[in-house]
Amino acid sequence: MKIALLGYGRMGKAIERIAKSRGHEVVTIIDKDNPKEVLNGAEVAINFSIPSAAVANITHALNEGVAVVCGTTGWLDSRSDVESLCAAKKGAFLYASNFSLGVNIFFALNEKLAQVMGQYKQYHASLTEIHHTQKLDAPSGTAITIAEGILPHIDKNNWALEGEAKKMDLPIRSVRLPEVPGTHTVDYNSETEKISIEHIAHNRDGFAMGAVIAAEWVNGKSGIFTMKDVLNIN
Repeated sequence: MKIALLGYGRMGKAIERIAKSRGHEVVTIIDKDNPKEVLNGAEVAINFSIPSAAVANITHALNEGVAVVCGTTGWLDSRSDVESLCAAKKGAFLYASNFSLGVNIFFALNEKLAQVMGQYKQYHASLTEIHHTQKLDAPSGTAITIAEGILPHIDKNNWALEGEAKKMDLPIRSVRLPEVPGTHTVDYNSETEKISIEHIAHNRDGFAMGAVIAAEWVNGKSGIFTMKDVLNIN
């Protein structure tokens, strides 16, 4: 498979290494230091650019008939426009706030736990996410996905950052520390006990491997997909 890397930070470099180890070819790299536009025959573009470049990168690839796998967060106010373009072009677009296989299993567990816990009003849900200091958005896209899996099942209306959360908001605590790939914790606290689930990433390779697996899966398809499709999680 021929891959275009859109964004070449730490994640882009990890994806390049893992893609090559699986027999794929990186045919072009586009980022702020190398702003060329030629996709060079790529079959799939993997976008881990900065948020401000994401829409332009995705749009360019879809207009060129290249399937897109996107892991950049912080641009989702334009998601409906991107998906409309994908449909118009009969292209392929797969977005995930997190490509880790473990995190996507965590998403499924989180939804199931929320369904159960929502029946017991004495438990109060909260969410904590910890990332490296270079992460630009807060809360993380992964935390937002987790919150969206909880909200339909509990007596809260929206999520909000801790300190800004009102009574009917699910609070999210965002912490930035050096060299933390990503930790996400969901707590249900009552006066007598606490129930928690947690995902801890040890390094970026899990995210990069998931992105390459997603690219392998989406290659040759058309439509709008998520990691639930890749992992066959209903």
